[in-house]
Amino acid sequence: MRDVAAAAGVSTATVSYVLNDTPGQTITEATRLRVRRAVAELGYTPHGVARTLRSGRSRIVLLHIGSLVAGNSLDSVVAGMSEELRRHDHVLLVTTDAGGIDDSVLATVSPRAVLDLTKVATGTEEDDPVSGVTNGYHVGLAFHTITQLRHLGERGHRHVAFVLPAEGAGAIGHARISHAERTAETLGLTLEVIRLHTTPDGRGDPEVVRRLVEDTDVTAVAAFDDNVALAVLAAMRRTGHRVPGDLAVIGFDEGRHAALLEPALTTVRINATAYGRRAARISLGLDAGPWTQPPSEIIVRETT
Repeated sequence: MRDVAAAAGVSTATVSYVLNDTPGQTITEATRLRVRRAVAELGYTPHGVARTLRSGRSRIVLLHIGSLVAGNSLDSVVAGMSEELRRHDHVLLVTTDAGGIDDSVLATVSPRAVLDLTKVATGTEEDDPVSGVTNGYHVGLAFHTITQLRHLGERGHRHVAFVLPAEGAGAIGHARISHAERTAETLGLTLEVIRLHTTPDGRGDPEVVRRLVEDTDVTAVAAFDDNVALAVLAAMRRTGHRVPGDLAVIGFDEGRHAALLEPALTTVRINATAYGRRAARISLGLDAGPWTQPPSEIIVRETT
């Protein structure tokens, strides 16, 4: 869509209005023809996910989150999207059906637009009509993984364990492993993927930590999220190993308790509220604009 906009000399919002035949827009016939000519010359076909951002009859925008793991970022996406939609006299409806978006919901509410976050979060750049680009990098889950691992590399760590729950984390877990492996290769890091068993009270298996510290060259842990990081820290307390002396630990998707620990947890803060606002604007056919603050950043505390 950006290529079409550039070729036609218009904004991406105008391209969206023309392609979706959005009512209430004062777009000249000459501009419409120019956009359609650019579409034909470039052979542009809207991607399947992007095409779900379609014009409907109501003032409802539907966000499907399926069985994505609840956390600070997901909550913030919903909050940011809802807030921005209210500014434009629309409301947000969230669905969580694991099997996908129910056709009966679509038929009942006739949403103005639909965004399937399960596909956006676990897919490629082409699956993501929302995130945009900053400093030459596409802002998606891979971007935040780069933020996490780059911090460890800058602290001198060359052998890193990427630790996620033993029971897995669904499609997001597979996506995070893939992003971590590619990032490690780019940064020249050696990466070991570890699945951590936890007790009912959330403490990690101390033998896993003991093996990492005593039997491998791993000097740092990049955790799947803050909960996994907390489980690693709890296991280290049981084994008597020091943080970050024996093993540095960094969380992901800053939770409410990261700063309350002793030692306080270094983690990745994701600007998911801004992402939600972008999603809302794009859903309404508006230009999301550039990222004006970091999409994600390291909150440096005591564990690295």
